[in-house]
Amino acid sequence: MADLPFTDAERFPLITNDGRRLLKRLREHPHAPRYTAVCGNRLTVEYLRRVHEYEAELNSAPKGWPPGGFPAWLPGFVEMCFRDVPFYRRYDGQPANFHDIPATSRADLSREIGSFVPDTAPLDDLIIYATSGTTGHPLTIPSHPVVGACYTPLLKAALATKGIELTSGRGQVCCVLVGYQRQAYTYPSVTPHQGEAGHLKLNLHPDDWRDPDDRARFLDDCNPELYTGDPIAFMELMKLPLKSRPKAMISTAMMLLPGLRQQLESHFGCPVLDVYSMNEAGPVAVLRDDVHVLLQHRLYVEILDSDGSPCPPGARGEVTLTGGLNFFLPLLRYRTNDYASLEWRDGQPVLVRLEGRPPVLYRGANGQLVNNLDVTGALKHLALPQFTLHQAADDSLHLKIRRSGADISQIHAALLALFSSNQRLTVEEVVSLGDKVIQYTSDHPTT
Repeated sequence: MADLPFTDAERFPLITNDGRRLLKRLREHPHAPRYTAVCGNRLTVEYLRRVHEYEAELNSAPKGWPPGGFPAWLPGFVEMCFRDVPFYRRYDGQPANFHDIPATSRADLSREIGSFVPDTAPLDDLIIYATSGTTGHPLTIPSHPVVGACYTPLLKAALATKGIELTSGRGQVCCVLVGYQRQAYTYPSVTPHQGEAGHLKLNLHPDDWRDPDDRARFLDDCNPELYTGDPIAFMELMKLPLKSRPKAMISTAMMLLPGLRQQLESHFGCPVLDVYSMNEAGPVAVLRDDVHVLLQHRLYVEILDSDGSPCPPGARGEVTLTGGLNFFLPLLRYRTNDYASLEWRDGQPVLVRLEGRPPVLYRGANGQLVNNLDVTGALKHLALPQFTLHQAADDSLHLKIRRSGADISQIHAALLALFSSNQRLTVEEVVSLGDKVIQYTSDHPTT
């Protein structure tokens, strides 16, 4: 690792004069935020070739697998894991049956992430970053410039499901990743696999700007084709008097309720895509109609029950991943802590009724059990950017919502209609719930 900070020549090995001019404009713009970090793409000629190769394979390789079957690449991937990855070698040999391979979890990654890096992976240009770990297991993720750059082809594949193509290039801004946090890493960058178009990571919190009004001035001048972010940031973005409009918005990291998605689409006049993504595996699937369509061609998805056995098609269980694009972190039956069922539409596997947290059964005042999916359904017409629901041991419910101007009486009415009118319910508005939350919790065990 270098003892001195990277130079721009090291951060942007392929940058041209056009890229330098755009980077200078984004850094020195009179309305730019107070950036908190300096970051580059670190893509060399060889790395860029690998990104283009990945995109070509993504667009041409067969996708999916038949019910009860496996993709053709899976046996070779499993063999590599048992040969080259220290953690999997401890299994004392590769089982003949894929379903006999033990599942792994976030706790395994949290405890010894280094054991998941293959012996054969060159550590040149290794990137390490930490995740927030609000589920109880903070992670340190090993990555690489090629892995980070391969997110762009996957997001382009998600946009293609809506017929949208990114066309920005030299001198233009392609994408702005927005957040709304008290503290965040923010920086401008350019990317050679998008014609050196600009990519920025920004924080919309007013404290990051010299003048809060600069947010709209700067974003309008950037005029990005695409915004990515989470529902909280998009709610803040919607408050700004923006004159520019993107081609699309991509929401990740948090549940996006249909009510808010419709509000965003109406406000910005563009599609808002809900992409299921995680640090461990990258973009996994995009919501199309009522199902999540898988994006990666080398990611096998199965659904496991609480005992670790595969669920049949249509049965709900834990989303479990094998494969992925991060060659520093080959996943083998990785339990995600997210829940859905797997079905086949037009011959392709899709995730149905995906929920990003374990299912929770609540107890209604009349003794009935209420699934957290039903709670989502009851609230989906409301434009809530973020909320949590907890049931105490005395069966009382406590809903916390991030302050957004929502009508509290409507929230009461929606939940009492679901649980019954005599349900004890408290609704509390708070300034912040944190960047990520466990949305549904209960003091009662889920049976």
